[in-house]
Amino acid sequence: MTFAEVMTALQKLGNEQTRKTWTNHGAKGEFWGVKIGDMKVIQKKIKHNHELALALYDTGNSDVMYFAGLISEPKKMSKAQLQHWVETATWHMVSEYTVACTAAESNFGRELAMEWIDSEDEQIAAAGWSTYSNLLALLPDEELDGKEIKSLLQRIGKSIHTQSDRVKYTMNLFLISVGAYYLPLNEEAKKVAKAIGKVSVNMGGTACKVPEVIPYIEKIEAMGKAGKKKKTVFC
Repeated sequence: MTFAEVMTALQKLGNEQTRKTWTNHGAKGEFWGVKIGDMKVIQKKIKHNHELALALYDTGNSDVMYFAGLISEPKKMSKAQLQHWVETATWHMVSEYTVACTAAESNFGRELAMEWIDSEDEQIAAAGWSTYSNLLALLPDEELDGKEIKSLLQRIGKSIHTQSDRVKYTMNLFLISVGAYYLPLNEEAKKVAKAIGKVSVNMGGTACKVPEVIPYIEKIEAMGKAGKKKKTVFC
């Protein structure tokens, strides 16, 4: 499919109810309200196309930007391109999912995760935590830096309650990811979660809640999935 064909197809899939849902969750700028499931019907026709993904992302339309991630080829992404994506993401669904997933599967996942985590920009910092969470789910334990991960856990324990909402939310997910995917620090993640207690995040007018770390990890353990890695973090 061409750029124009993708744009036309996505626009036709937009609906008002989904648009209202995205708006309630914080969507900004231009978007049509396309369901992710509907996007995947088009994705199957294209599969992956690096150049098309880059062009689509630069439209600034949130639906199109999310779709760009689905057809992206992360290993072909340069560090500069990923930096451009995180800096131009329109809202957290794009930055914490599209950008973070693409970065995690690229050749610069850990490097960018650590750089972004230290950003003073809330959206970029949250993307950094999300990227690292994805790395935990993807990479074999031997390719992960246990000392660095433990340091990040300690950082969360000391600072999570002073952070902005999206950073708090993604820090909380990082705790879950450590407990679920990196078994050497499973107990440490639970220990930190117990120490910090309830994490409060303003979720706007939505019914979304901040996942409780320990119950979430224990549910994964009960299912026998703790420590099992993913082939891809895109969904």
